[in-house]
Amino acid sequence: MTHPNTGERRKLPLATRLTVIAATLVVVVGGGALLAQYLGDRVMSEQMQKEKDCCWLAGATAAWTIELLGVTVPQTASDRRAAYKSDRVDTSLLAFTLPSKAADAYLAALNPPGTTLIKNFNPKGKDYEPMAPFARLGLPEPETIVTGMRLGGLCEGDVATPEGRNVHHCLDIYAHEFTPGSTRIYVRASIEPGASPPASNGTSAP
Repeated sequence: MTHPNTGERRKLPLATRLTVIAATLVVVVGGGALLAQYLGDRVMSEQMQKEKDCCWLAGATAAWTIELLGVTVPQTASDRRAAYKSDRVDTSLLAFTLPSKAADAYLAALNPPGTTLIKNFNPKGKDYEPMAPFARLGLPEPETIVTGMRLGGLCEGDVATPEGRNVHHCLDIYAHEFTPGSTRIYVRASIEPGASPPASNGTSAP
């Protein structure tokens, strides 16, 4: 510090200098921590995006997926879509549409005894992005939908009806009456790695 009359530099008191040093360190350390957090979050976000985009196998047709899961789908089902993701635990996605009355009868046959589909009481936010999203099929994530959405599921041996007695895996089932009279049924299953869609040759779908 320079004295206004003599032009000589005067040392700040020791306590003041220590305070300045401490404040500087706080700013530097705090800024470094924020930068590290930002970079860490960015790396994590990029890694998650890569995992979501990775390892979708070509050739996972609806017909192949229906056979893989062992679930029976009514002949009247339209707009059939499917995808298969290979990972530490594979994921199979299936979606199709039925007239709502036919969908109600079909879903009732898939309910294990004493259970029924429930409403989506705890919807995910609109930014919800599961690692195997139905967005892959060009559809909204069923977990984010409230109006007209019902949730359920079953595993191998849970039902003896023709619709579900041959199920090979545990299935998460979502039913969305997206327009009056039309219900889209979503099915998601986690599967032990090893399934290979026809003509996939181990390649990923674009």
